[in-house]
Amino acid sequence: MNMRISFFGVVLVAGASALAAAQTVSPASGTGSQSLFKSTTLMPTGNVVARINGTKLTDRDLLREMMTIFPYARQHGGKFPEAMEADIRRGALDMLEFEELVYQEALRRKMKISSARMETATKAFREQFRSAEEFQAYLKTECGDSIVNLREKIRRSMLIEDLLQREVNQKANVSEAEVQEFYKKNPARFYSPQAVSIQTISLVIPDQPTTQQDKDVRKRAEDALLQAKKTTSYEEFGMLAEKISEDDWRVMMGDHQFVISDRMPPEVAKVAFSLQPGQVSDLIRAENSWCIVRLNTHQEAHWASYEQVKTSLHKELQGNKVEALRRSLHQQLRKKAKVEEL
Repeated sequence: MNMRISFFGVVLVAGASALAAAQTVSPASGTGSQSLFKSTTLMPTGNVVARINGTKLTDRDLLREMMTIFPYARQHGGKFPEAMEADIRRGALDMLEFEELVYQEALRRKMKISSARMETATKAFREQFRSAEEFQAYLKTECGDSIVNLREKIRRSMLIEDLLQREVNQKANVSEAEVQEFYKKNPARFYSPQAVSIQTISLVIPDQPTTQQDKDVRKRAEDALLQAKKTTSYEEFGMLAEKISEDDWRVMMGDHQFVISDRMPPEVAKVAFSLQPGQVSDLIRAENSWCIVRLNTHQEAHWASYEQVKTSLHKELQGNKVEALRRSLHQQLRKKAKVEEL
């Protein structure tokens, strides 16, 4: 259970959940993904990984943070992809340090949380648990069986939230005039060339195939074409793609969504743009495969109007400001602090 009592990456957690939110990475599923993961599980011992002006951050804190950055590790017994672990650890440590720096700055400014807000937050936090037993388990594991420690965690979280609200969110407002100006100055951003929404079934041809291998793949492709021509819907074609296609798109029902001609092999593009919605192509020899294409939709070239994009564009520009302000705040606080990484 991830017990979140505030925004912007400041959370309280239960069990092995993390203390801050970050971008989630989602690897491919299936047994083949097992080989990506380390053979050992990270086992926190309470060792110090960093000190911020003397305050200790432990490997327990770090592992919680890493679990939020990469929650898929929970399905692999706390193991992380070996090629990604260093980056996950770095991101987790940066967030831990940032939160502690923000908390210490809030204390330096003598910021306070009123009793009424504390009571409301504490009550809301407890209500997130499904039972009294679950709450007691969290209290024992994370707070040393102490309500005082729990209230201190909540107070810390709220102070971090309040300071970030002042120094980041309130300064990250984007006016409609700014959104309009960005739209006018970046017309290419809002142009979409002609595209087609397609599904594919592909049968891979081995590198330097023998005559027999070439015949075998061609025969399987012809059999696939007979089945594909019998399909009458997106779902039927997609289920067939999942069953017999040999490219990476099979896990998406063969669906490439909208693709422009420059993003397809020329042989495929020529056919795809000539089909009618719902039509299935004949066999297409493209690069190292035999390919079958189903056209779902044509999309003509167009410019998105300001009214169509203003909401998402405002969100994007505001998000960019938030990130810039966070980075700036982090740098400012770090310059004034003694940060030791062990």
